[in-house]
This record gives sequence, structure tokens and C-alpha cells, in this order.
Amino acid sequence: MRPFSYSRADSAQAAISAQVPGEVPPDTATVHAPNQFLAGGTTLIDLMKLDVMRPRNITDINALDRTPSGDIKFGPRGLHLGALVRMSAAAEHADVRANYPVIAQSLELAASQQIRNMASLGGNVLQRTRCPYFRDTSYGACNKREPGSGCAALGGFNRSHAVLGTSDHCIATMPAISPRPLLRLIPRSNWPDPGACAVFRLRTYTVP
Repeated sequence: MRPFSYSRADSAQAAISAQVPGEVPPDTATVHAPNQFLAGGTTLIDLMKLDVMRPRNITDINALDRTPSGDIKFGPRGLHLGALVRMSAAAEHADVRANYPVIAQSLELAASQQIRNMASLGGNVLQRTRCPYFRDTSYGACNKREPGSGCAALGGFNRSHAVLGTSDHCIATMPAISPRPLLRLIPRSNWPDPGACAVFRLRTYTVP
């Protein structure tokens, strides 16, 4: 484990202000970003232990669960799931189970109960790939870690990798389960709507 600074933020502005300034080259992989936010931490801590991620500054944003980011609301406009809602809380919520059972069922299939109690919905969507070549820094060729270095999985052990929606640069799969039912529940005709833009952008994380 490498040394890093740690702080807590109780508002979005405080979280932004806690970021350590510094120039980051535009072609730098996001795993090398010096600043990282901590919610459940089920992915971040693992990758720090593996030396894949080496943040210099970590900002704990769990206190923001008292904002709309921690809310689950159901009404005439549909379902609101805050990014800091725990996976287990969403899966067990009465309105989710009654009106969107596919979301509850998909969340119950993810990981273990202990992980679901910790992991946030936002973190689940943004989690890093489980590709062993990404998670093992002894492999130099990984475009997700080092853009332009190649993809070791293309010529390596890739039985569990993607078949469709890949490219010549990466065949890693998207490990999260929750975005899939969310995308199926949103009609394409609604995607340009401002209220659906945030969910529309989730689609970019489902394709390597």
C-alpha cells in the first residue's frame, strides 16, 4: 500500500474542493488519476492493494448519502435511485421490488450480501473490469491501464471475455449487473430527454 491523504466531505462542493490540484496529461488512464472518491470502496481498495490504482488523495463522500444521492424515491415520474444508495438497500426497497422487480432481482444476483451491504449503486456502475490482465500489473500490455500499450487478453486467456461489442483495443467485459435492467427499462425515445441523460450516459460503460 502506498501513502495517501484522506479526507471526508459532507457536501458536493466540499468534495470538489478537497481535490489536490495538479496537471494530468490528457492521455493518462483514469486509474492513474491522483484524486479518487470513496463510497463503498469495494473496488478502489482492492485495486490499491494490487497497485493498479495509486491515488495520492482520497475523499470519502459517504456523508453525501444525506443528500438526494442517498435517496430512493418512487412517484408518477418513475424511480429515483441515488448514486450512494447501497445495493442491498435498493434490492430490498418495497417500491423497487413491487414496481421494478428486474432491478431488485439483478442486484440480488450481484456479489455477496456483505459486498451488497457496502457497495453503492454509483460505484457498481463505475467499477473497473475484472480482466486479470488489467488487475495484474506484471502484464505491461493493457490499454485500460496504459493507453496505447495493447491488450494482452487478445492473445491470452480470454474465455471469460467479451465476444460482442469489443474492439481491436480491448475485449474486457463490463462487470456490473445493475446497468443492464436500467437500460432495458428506458425507451430509446426518452434518451434525449434531459431527465434521462444521466442514465443514457451509463451506456458508455457497458461497452469496452
